[in-house]
Amino acid sequence: MLTTGAYSLNMTAKYISQSEPASEPLLPRQPNSRQRILVVEDDALIRRLNTEVLTYSGYQVDAAGDGAAAWVAIQNENYDLIVTDNNMPEMTGIELLQSLHEARISLPVIMATGTIPRDELDRHPWLQIDATLLKPYSYDELLATVKNVLHAANRSAGVFAPPPNWQAQPLPRLSVGVSADEIRSF
Repeated sequence: MLTTGAYSLNMTAKYISQSEPASEPLLPRQPNSRQRILVVEDDALIRRLNTEVLTYSGYQVDAAGDGAAAWVAIQNENYDLIVTDNNMPEMTGIELLQSLHEARISLPVIMATGTIPRDELDRHPWLQIDATLLKPYSYDELLATVKNVLHAANRSAGVFAPPPNWQAQPLPRLSVGVSADEIRSF
């Protein structure tokens, strides 16, 4: 069992530069090869839940524990969307956006964070965030935001294809051994 470096979560989602070991996925994979998402979140529980919900809904998902690991992944892989937190060690979400801008990499970005960094965004108006999700948010809010951002990004190119399970069935209840108080705290 790998505990560092890149490894696969039962081949459903790739976790990048994390210390927790691979475990069984909460939900089965429904592949959608057209839309690949990078989830960037330092909180392991939120990262895993977001990754599993998106994977279950048909997206190809990679996950990184901070902006620095995400930056490495972006340089080595092609993504259709980034869902990132802002307050993270090593490299914040804003610093990740600055790196994208400096490298002239254009990707849609959803910032899913506890506090929107309005001051930094005002100081750097060229840093574009396509949507924001304020924590705590629901799975439905996450999925709807992802769908809308991907649709807007691909509308002009005519490549949008909703994931196969988008509204076919409700998400099952997830049980990850966490109390309701711990979930409310994020």
